[in-house]
Amino acid sequence: MTLAAPCGVTRSILGQPWRWRGLASDDGDAGFRPDALVDQLLMARGCPREALDSHRVPTIRGFMPDPSIFRDMDKAADRLADAVERQERVTIFGDYDVDGATSAALMIRLLRDLGLHAGAYIPDRLLEGYGPSADALVMLAEQGASLVVTVDCGAMAFEALQAAHDAGLDVIVVDHHKCATVLPVAHALVNPNRLDEGEGAAHGHLAAVGVAFLLGAALIRTLRARGWFATRAEPKLLELLDIVALGTVADVAQLKGLNRAFVAQGLKVMAGRRNIGLAALIEASRLTRNPTATDLGFALGPRINAGGRVGRADLGVRLLTTQDEGEARAIAAELNQFNEDRRAIEQAVREEAEAKLAGQGNRAVSVISGAGWHPGVIGIVASRIKERSGKPAIVVALDGGIGKGSGRSISGVDLGAAVLAAKDMGLLVAGGGHAMAAGLTIDEAKLDAFAEFLDERLAADVAIASDKRALLLDAVVGPGGVTPALVEALEAGGPYGAGWPGPRVAAGRVRVVKADVVGTGGHVRAIVAGDDGRSIKAMAFGSADTALGQALLGAGSTRKLWLAGRARIDDWAQRPSAELHVDDAAWAD
Repeated sequence: MTLAAPCGVTRSILGQPWRWRGLASDDGDAGFRPDALVDQLLMARGCPREALDSHRVPTIRGFMPDPSIFRDMDKAADRLADAVERQERVTIFGDYDVDGATSAALMIRLLRDLGLHAGAYIPDRLLEGYGPSADALVMLAEQGASLVVTVDCGAMAFEALQAAHDAGLDVIVVDHHKCATVLPVAHALVNPNRLDEGEGAAHGHLAAVGVAFLLGAALIRTLRARGWFATRAEPKLLELLDIVALGTVADVAQLKGLNRAFVAQGLKVMAGRRNIGLAALIEASRLTRNPTATDLGFALGPRINAGGRVGRADLGVRLLTTQDEGEARAIAAELNQFNEDRRAIEQAVREEAEAKLAGQGNRAVSVISGAGWHPGVIGIVASRIKERSGKPAIVVALDGGIGKGSGRSISGVDLGAAVLAAKDMGLLVAGGGHAMAAGLTIDEAKLDAFAEFLDERLAADVAIASDKRALLLDAVVGPGGVTPALVEALEAGGPYGAGWPGPRVAAGRVRVVKADVVGTGGHVRAIVAGDDGRSIKAMAFGSADTALGQALLGAGSTRKLWLAGRARIDDWAQRPSAELHVDDAAWAD
């Protein structure tokens, strides 16, 4: 039986239909039972009924695969075990974003616990670009390194890895980005997205830090089999789940399967403040409670990213590996300032990019370029453009005829594969990525040809994805049903993030008692009330110049609305209350 549209909304104020994600309810107060609601939330996100028990409280034991199913995993673990036993000089070569920083920190901390002090090398985004370079790897070999482990990079570094091989340097690649049909030369290449991957391909949604965690487990097992722990304590790998959770969420990896366990258990570890660097970052972020998955993505992750974007690329790794509380506080404060600088730079670039968006016409993928744009913020701006247009977006920073680009996609459109195809066609100097994000280097003269190539290749996929666009709801409640108890019940189905979307509820019918614009971001704040007189606070962030914001501001006290959004706890007041963060609205009369 096909369910009627929630609240009868077939076209909302933002022009989209409302549909059930899977939880049936009527148009009144849902009258939910928390246990039943959690089951419905899990099943609506793809959890089979028979797997509900394991998904209610996702554990590492319940979702951890045997690391040996991944190609080259045992070979990589054996080589690392040799390095530990021989006390070799090892360098962890990471990317400059959060996934790279957390992956590098995990490997460094684990090796340190095993008695091997590995070095870190994080390339400068502006001077060196993404991934390992031949110059950097040869330099590390000349300085005495016998083994380099690349994390969150290396899968497409053909020239650099060949140079390392010629210099006698062993390289283990730990990555999750898409691979070509031919792999670069390396001692081992561990990547669930290898085209020749077998059973491990089922874990292609892992962030690099998740792959690094699996390598860590394989390394400990290998050393255990060799008798290394006969007189030594085994490292507690699970105590590193806090940085695994941070890298997983910040890299927007899909929170399904093992990733949900990483985040659920990692948040518990983080609450214990065992990592003094993370504890200092939490304090610098002004979080007074235990972090949530949302905080990882919007408070902690951006601050570590800011080091690689507009500051010093190695700050994130240094913060996550330091054993000095004073140094941790100093780095956290520095990252906090860099994040403020990043916001100002991002706003300037975003405004210019949004002004150029109208010139994109009906292109399936928005390709927007500008001279002088800071390459450290173009990924964030691409994400904003994607949200505004509802289509994939690539933002390119031009400098001397060469552009550095970063792209973000929408569900159902594989942008990484398209970028690799464009590279194979000779349209790009370099490029790679995964389904939802990609990076590239391009000659300015080829921008139009590249945009046309993407339009031709992805137009059908974008059209299908756009046709499926709808606001998905999990429950409908009366205004009085938006309570802390409801929020607590909804959160029990988490952790939420990419691939495991946070629950959305509709509340109504309501009239607007008061509405105004607050903050510098054009946020609309409203007090709304139902027919029973129960009122709640509603926030529509950044909406003042949109149809949604204008509807709230102009509704008056007579017209009735349905509001749809996320129920959240407002803990600014003396007594915590619930409020609705509005994503959309529809007229109810």
